[in-house]
Amino acid sequence: MNIIFISNKSVRAKNFSLTGKHIIFIATFLLLVILSLTLVLNFVAQRYADRIEAPLLRTILVSPQEERHQKIQSHLQDNLNVMATKLGHMQAQLLRLDALGERLAESSGIKSKDLSFHQIPGQGGAYSHLPSEELSFNDFNHRLQELSSMLDERADKLGALDSILRQGRLSKIIIPSAMPIDIDWFSSGYGYRIDPLTGKRSFHEGVDFSAEIGTPIKAAASGVVVYSDRHPEYGNMIEIDHGGEMISRYAHASRRLVQLGQVVLQGQKIAEVGNTGRSTGAHLHFEIRHKDRPLNPSKFLKKPS
Repeated sequence: MNIIFISNKSVRAKNFSLTGKHIIFIATFLLLVILSLTLVLNFVAQRYADRIEAPLLRTILVSPQEERHQKIQSHLQDNLNVMATKLGHMQAQLLRLDALGERLAESSGIKSKDLSFHQIPGQGGAYSHLPSEELSFNDFNHRLQELSSMLDERADKLGALDSILRQGRLSKIIIPSAMPIDIDWFSSGYGYRIDPLTGKRSFHEGVDFSAEIGTPIKAAASGVVVYSDRHPEYGNMIEIDHGGEMISRYAHASRRLVQLGQVVLQGQKIAEVGNTGRSTGAHLHFEIRHKDRPLNPSKFLKKPS
């Protein structure tokens, strides 16, 4: 192939001959330049695609396939963020269930360490030769939602059970069943008897515990002090309201250690045995009254084992 160059400044024309080797060299050079430009543009598109704001340049540099890949990655990241939030919520639920389990175990007398609340239960078994299936993203998300719903349901049921058990323990505390004094026998029982001061048959509305002056008197149940004062017949007297219109009465004390309106717990020392009021000697007169009617204390009190 001959190429002739003609110039106005030159009288003679220049003649160049292109052989097949020259043509192959030029084509190879152009191909390398195009390939290099393509690689550079691809690198820029992958490295700086998210930083390119010009729509026209972005259209040129970022291929449709790359944009689709970025959209998929963004969608997956959003889903992962939602699932991470659900996972955090489930972890908080598990901590709550662990606390409830330990409390329920304690209420039932089971040692919480025997149930291993803070350890993953052991699992195992032989390898199955049946065909297994890969868990898809949608299946995983669906099962995560089901597990979250199950945790909510279990938490509600355990919470209700805990409330019932607490109510049962509370009813035991507010019923005057603990011995008010560390003596397991009565010097005078409930019912009709010969009055020690008049010698006549009369009704005794409580029970008497004979003890030395200064012996501790304890609350038979938890409640609120509704009377703590000197009584003309009962001497130093204390009354505790346990709710449900049930009251326990402690009379003839030498000292009163609680005040009106004070909250006391079962077994708490509230007074000391004395010989005040209408009494023939040091003792505790104890009554249980419901709607201001006397009840037999021996049906409530449990003697210490």
